[in-house]
Amino acid sequence: MNPHINPQPQPETRRDDSPATTATAPSTTNTDATHTAPATARAVATAAAADPGATADLRRTQRTDRLVELVQRQGALAVLITVVVIASVAFPHFRSYDNAGTILIAAAPPALLALGMTFVIITGGIDLSVGSLYVLGGVTSAYSSQWGLIPAFFLPLVVCGLFGLINGLLIAHTQMAPFIVTLAALLGARGLMRALSDEGSTTYLVSDDAFRGFGTGAFLGIGYPVWLVAAVFALGMVLLSRTRFGHAVYAVGGSEDAARLMGVAVRRTKVWVYVLSGLLAGLAGAINAAKLGSGVTVLGVGMELDAIAAVVIGGTLLTGGAGTIAGTIAGVLLLGVIQNMINQVGSVPGSFQQVISGAFLAAVVVAQTYLVRLRRVT
Repeated sequence: MNPHINPQPQPETRRDDSPATTATAPSTTNTDATHTAPATARAVATAAAADPGATADLRRTQRTDRLVELVQRQGALAVLITVVVIASVAFPHFRSYDNAGTILIAAAPPALLALGMTFVIITGGIDLSVGSLYVLGGVTSAYSSQWGLIPAFFLPLVVCGLFGLINGLLIAHTQMAPFIVTLAALLGARGLMRALSDEGSTTYLVSDDAFRGFGTGAFLGIGYPVWLVAAVFALGMVLLSRTRFGHAVYAVGGSEDAARLMGVAVRRTKVWVYVLSGLLAGLAGAINAAKLGSGVTVLGVGMELDAIAAVVIGGTLLTGGAGTIAGTIAGVLLLGVIQNMINQVGSVPGSFQQVISGAFLAAVVVAQTYLVRLRRVT
């Protein structure tokens, strides 16, 4: 070092190991980039005064970080736009308004499962019970429709919300692995559904006209369930990005120890994300029951994996601490568009959609691993 230039220590080289950097790490996954920008600019100015070589390294690191963040946030959207353009050229019917409505109405229940899963995965957890809660919600909704519209929505929310509450309490207060707890809930919810339906031999039909009308009606050519799901997603985006609860979700997923030091209620945050996941699974089941006019007992198998795939494809890290609702929307729509393309081809079995979804998921996980390593190197 040239002593005539600046004999100070080298603050610009201490990027990852200082306590201050550790405490702010969770917020970097949220919308606080504007708050860190002035500090970064001052760091660049200090580095420029100290060492031109260090300044170049710091700027190169900043460019790499911005590129990695852009790919993680917008990668799924770019792929979705590409697939939609290809489908529009290859299949003329794909561009029709009716087909767009079909894609959206089919994606409504999986989107709700994926929304709840987004909150859970950002905290570093997993919820394997949403598929069973989805079918249980459909059965209880169809059964309770004999008492009217409100019970048809209210009962599945209560039942599935209780399952989510039990999941959250066990995970937060006993330190049990989310995988084990939610796997037990998967079996429990599936068993309760079989008990209510006499081992699946009884199918409850929706008896309330208003509830059935909600599932089959449309406004501006788009089904009511799609409007409801859009409203719930808007609330989810506000909750995750504009509230203290949302900031706590990111903080818990980034580092639980750092979150505790920052005063975040880690246990309470975990409990609420699993309650939210259960509630959304129950709502998805109610919407599906209204759409089909019955509580079908054979559905829901493997839907928890579809929800996880959509969330991960949308850019949410399985390790927690990073993810967006917008990315989840792109992931859900991408899987829906692929399914629609396969249906239009006709000659390709529907199960082939799972092969493509698996390939997308594997590619995204590999890309995420590479991007995380790239950030560590820089």
